Amino acid sequence: MGDRYSLQSHSNNSGSSNGNGGTTKKTKAKKKKSRSKKMTMEQILASKSVMEWVFLDSSSGSTVSSVEEFGVPKSQTKFAEKVVLELHSHSICSDGFLSPSALVERAHRNGVKALALTDHDTMSGIPEALEAARKFGIRIIPGVEISTMFSPRGESGAEEPVHILAYYSSCGPTRFEKLENCLANIRDGRYLRAKNILSKLNNLKMPLKWEHVTKIAGNGVAPGRLHVARAMVEAGHVENLRQAFNRYLYDGGPAYSTGSEPLAEEAVQLICQTGGVAALAHPWALKNPAAVIRRLKDAGLHGMEVYRSDGKMEAFSALADTYGLLKLGGSDYHGRGGHDESDLGCVNLPVLAIHEFLKVARPIWCSAIRDVLQSYVEEPSESNLERIAMYGKIRNLKGGASVSCGKDVVDLCLSSWLTKEERLSVEFEALKLKLSHTVINQGSIIQVSVMT
Repeated sequence: MGDRYSLQSHSNNSGSSNGNGGTTKKTKAKKKKSRSKKMTMEQILASKSVMEWVFLDSSSGSTVSSVEEFGVPKSQTKFAEKVVLELHSHSICSDGFLSPSALVERAHRNGVKALALTDHDTMSGIPEALEAARKFGIRIIPGVEISTMFSPRGESGAEEPVHILAYYSSCGPTRFEKLENCLANIRDGRYLRAKNILSKLNNLKMPLKWEHVTKIAGNGVAPGRLHVARAMVEAGHVENLRQAFNRYLYDGGPAYSTGSEPLAEEAVQLICQTGGVAALAHPWALKNPAAVIRRLKDAGLHGMEVYRSDGKMEAFSALADTYGLLKLGGSDYHGRGGHDESDLGCVNLPVLAIHEFLKVARPIWCSAIRDVLQSYVEEPSESNLERIAMYGKIRNLKGGASVSCGKDVVDLCLSSWLTKEERLSVEFEALKLKLSHTVINQGSIIQVSVMT
């Protein structure tokens, strides 16, 4: 990963000889340090663009225009090697062990500057994550990992589960209800699937109580295989989670069961229709990755995971090149503990990969934000205002807040959603002009009326 964000060297490790035919350790260390700071002009420009977005809402007041010789903002120079994007994580809202707040705090401790919370089939943890992120100066990418099924449809190979990551703008998905209906249907199917798994385990002489599994999952959380695995460990049926999966719960295993997952292509199309960036999660777990990737690319797939904590997966990098997909990656952190789990921020995405991701994502996200604001312009109702405020700075504002019109609300949100250049575009200026003619009456809840 020669172009990673940690400003690593592209040079080989051979030192230059001195007049005596060798170099001192001190000289080697000095030269190595010098080489480690070298960046190509492409990397410098990419890192500036990435940092502009990462620190968009930073209270420190740092700007990208203030740079040192390597293109790193002066106020952030000491963090140059710690600007990390974590694009795959889970909380207790699905099958993780940490609350969204605790997840954000851990990400902060690990040097993560932008965190995508991608719980399985739910976005319910995003508001809490955003609230916590404001305390630590972390940017949150609202996300979700959608459970789907891939059907060969006459091609060679068997049907298999496929997980699709969706990354949304800071205002979340457009057509939110359509996405939520799909996710709710998947979650409902999880309950049926979990009961089927318990039935199969009972037949295998490993009985579990339904109440035990739902208690582990938590109130209102659709139980998944990890929750069942935890119950198996606590009941003494297996020694650990890995054994539960390797012996019984793996895809196609003796206790495996499917739910009500949509087709993978349909999920990708839904993500595109709701203003998201679609990426294939952990393709190395698939039986027939090439067929899946080819079909999903035709459906609108933007990228795929290629980088892991142990480096770039060359075979999947080649597939990404073949199909013109973004090369992404994340830890898939659940907070299980143990030495076999990758921690938050451990995947070193190259700065050029991050830059390419944002080059694709930001126009999609800008368009999504425009659509959400346009809906409010056309119908300045309380529900549409709450839709804007769901993930924005005004989410918790009540009586006495210093906003009087729709433009004030939008200005508050856009300052942390978009760059200055994006905010000053003709489309957003026109929307703000229209929104200046709405009045917000603040009481116990946000109320909106239109000026006449």
